[in-house]
Amino acid sequence: MKRSPIRVGLISDTHGLLRPEALAALADSDLLVHAGDIGGAAILTRLSTIARVTAVRGNNDHGAWADALRDIEQIDVGGVRIFVIHDVNAMAVDPAAAGIDVVVSGHSHRPASGRRAGVLYVNPGSAGPRRFRLPISVATLTIDASRVDVGFATLDVAAATTRNAVRHD
Repeated sequence: MKRSPIRVGLISDTHGLLRPEALAALADSDLLVHAGDIGGAAILTRLSTIARVTAVRGNNDHGAWADALRDIEQIDVGGVRIFVIHDVNAMAVDPAAAGIDVVVSGHSHRPASGRRAGVLYVNPGSAGPRRFRLPISVATLTIDASRVDVGFATLDVAAATTRNAVRHD
């Protein structure tokens, strides 16, 4: 992995649907993080053609492929400690006390970011099937030395492009 800046692509809640727009938005990533509700091993296999993938199991991930995933992951990227969990409300640790810099979660399908007690919380939103009127999105962390910036990409998924998406059930 290159040194700096490092681009970490964030995706969640694909629910078995990996859109070409999501792949394009994540194409320049040095590392990918999937925050659960993946929907099948084929999603992770396809993402791994872009970059190394760290993934956690979501509440809708079942079967032998999902049993191989953990509920939480913690990774160090360029000196930044990233904690990954599907549902942030299920966290059993105090991230600030544990020295965690970034918490990545999914579950709500709502793209969001914010800082609490010095910890950056990021939910990339859902890149899978649309839920209610929420946007279809992914996010990116850009890590440069100890600085972490977050950016969101709302995917333009018109009905025609949705037909081109690959469903992995």
